[in-house]
Amino acid sequence: MPSPSHAVSVLRVAVAAPLGELLDYLPPPGGTVPPGTRVLVPLGRARRVGMVVSAALETTVPTERLKPIAAVIDPAPLLTQADLDFLLWATDYYRADPGEALFGALPVRLRQARALLDERPLGWRAAADVATAADALHRAPRQRELLALLAATPQGLTDAELHARVGNCDGPLRALAARGLIARCRLHAAPLDPVPAPARDAPPPLNEHQAAAVAAVAAGTGFGCFLLDGVTGSGKTEVYLALIERALAAGRQVLVLVPEIGLTPQLQARFARRVPAAMVVLHSALADTERERAWRAAATGAARLLLGTRSAVFTPLPELGLVIVDEEHDLSLKQQEGFRYSARDLAVRRAQQARCPIVLGSATPALETLHNARLGRYRQLCLPERAGGAADPDILVADIRAQPLETGLSHALLTRMDQVLDAGNQVLLFLNRRGFSPVLTCHDCGWISECTRCDARLTVHRGRARLVCHHCGLEQAQPVQCPDCGSPDLRPLGQGTERVEDTLRQRFPGLPLARIDRDSTRRRGELERLLACAQRGEHRILLGTQMLAKGHHLPGVTLVGILDLDHGLYGSDFRATERMAQLLIQVAGRAGRAERAGTVLLQTRHPRHPLLALLLREGYGAFATAALRERLEAGLPPFSHQAMLRADSPEEQAALDFLTEVLAAARPLAPPELEFWGPAPAQMERRAGRIRAQLLLQAPSRALLQRVLALLLPRLRALRRPTQLRWSIDVDPQESL
Repeated sequence: MPSPSHAVSVLRVAVAAPLGELLDYLPPPGGTVPPGTRVLVPLGRARRVGMVVSAALETTVPTERLKPIAAVIDPAPLLTQADLDFLLWATDYYRADPGEALFGALPVRLRQARALLDERPLGWRAAADVATAADALHRAPRQRELLALLAATPQGLTDAELHARVGNCDGPLRALAARGLIARCRLHAAPLDPVPAPARDAPPPLNEHQAAAVAAVAAGTGFGCFLLDGVTGSGKTEVYLALIERALAAGRQVLVLVPEIGLTPQLQARFARRVPAAMVVLHSALADTERERAWRAAATGAARLLLGTRSAVFTPLPELGLVIVDEEHDLSLKQQEGFRYSARDLAVRRAQQARCPIVLGSATPALETLHNARLGRYRQLCLPERAGGAADPDILVADIRAQPLETGLSHALLTRMDQVLDAGNQVLLFLNRRGFSPVLTCHDCGWISECTRCDARLTVHRGRARLVCHHCGLEQAQPVQCPDCGSPDLRPLGQGTERVEDTLRQRFPGLPLARIDRDSTRRRGELERLLACAQRGEHRILLGTQMLAKGHHLPGVTLVGILDLDHGLYGSDFRATERMAQLLIQVAGRAGRAERAGTVLLQTRHPRHPLLALLLREGYGAFATAALRERLEAGLPPFSHQAMLRADSPEEQAALDFLTEVLAAARPLAPPELEFWGPAPAQMERRAGRIRAQLLLQAPSRALLQRVLALLLPRLRALRRPTQLRWSIDVDPQESL
């Protein structure tokens, strides 16, 4: 039975806490607060940061229990009504806590009760004229020079400007300040300047297919979703650039999303050489103040082009006129923790709300995206040929069953490498397994290095002499003798990128080699440096994980060796073969992107796997058609819709027991066509010391799934559960964790 309503003017506030709902507060003394403004509100015995979402004239809370807003943080709203509408739609669709979602969309500093950064830079201003100070400074020529410079610049100069004009002057500045002759001040903020015209590259002529794609998008009015399905090296970025230039010329802002930080430097540099507009970049590697300044520049309209990773989809853009999602198939566009959302799918909603076109680009579109295109929801634009006349690489298969391998490298691959390197070209080797070896074992008693907190083995990182769990981060020193029997005969089994690197350095001494993975690129700027060297051909052999596989233009690479993709052929996740196919095509696309022909050599123990054979014989399109047919027969997405309920606890049975209660609460709410799978242990049941379980809901329609979730979640939140148990919901899950 619904609670009775009380007639009173209230403000609905999203509090930065996992509460599951908006809370009602009275306006502060002196008036109301507009939506989109951060406030401080009483919550229990503490004060929490919140954001006003809307005003209402009635509430279900008894009037005497309502509390007023304690303080207003922002002088003006941070978010517009359109921004709030978008965020609340996302919160509703993904069944997230409103406060967590709204504040997760803000820069880190603004999630706290902190004022906006003062955009005006700090500087120095003269507090006395040179003539007055002449006697005091007659023995300090550097101080006199600085004071004269500042006196001639009444608006003041920043430290950087002073250093640029007179060199290192920190000591003289401190001395002048101590004498009271100069003073610290805030200067006027410098506008975001576009790249000067002389630095711009002239655009190359578009080929027939590129021009047709640009014309198709440009001809539309209002919202339209376009799938730019182009083979690797087909010039999708040139299509993006042509569309960006059109949008900017029309006075609109542009949002470009990429799946990973590693792709931003290359695109940023390319955009900067071509786009005559102020551009900002947003990703997690930036300092908090850098991110906030970029966010503010986009929100105020000062920045016209925003390039960012998945969370950039939430950034306010008041004049949004074009959205681009590059590598739209990539799993990195799905947030897997906290507020679980798909940046690709939200980008489509964002464009729909802004009534502007969105372009989803990929050489290997997600099956869901292809399904939408075949239903006519999206318009498919094809780039079937490589730009500049480059030929598609030849893909060869090396059957490594019963073949001797040298640290995972077959004789066929090593022979090809010799030929390519002798010809002066580059080789790229792909192995999606970092570290030296995936396991350490005792040859005498069979002991295996296992994580004490996860159902996983510890990976050997020989460079650091450490054993590391790649799931929870646990680290320990690499033992010199077996912990069980004391034997010194400990042997690494299998190979990661570290071990393959060692072998390659011995096999090809003197040849420059770069290993590109998360371990080798920990230092800030190292990834960009390695990629720049690779593009210039300075490293003859490139060895890496997925970081090296996506979107990078490496014109000197004529041979790509794929050491091991077999795990994707028989994975427990129904998307495993799709991910394998996408990765294979993306990695293969690094070969032969310039005038030199390319070859790909795939090592496999399953050369006759039907989907792999189809992919290699007829390409990704034929593979996708067959995979979609399999999904249809099995009733799996995109022909159904899923939500995953997950729970974890330090206690052995607690997560399964909790989800069993959830299932009992859900069954009476669900029609027969909604299926429940589980509850069951997670694929990795124990992770970081917590026992995990999951319950999958699958419905034939999205609307049915959402209706059941809307009814279920209030009951789920009301269930009693152990103090240390955590649960989450993932709508449209992309992988089993």
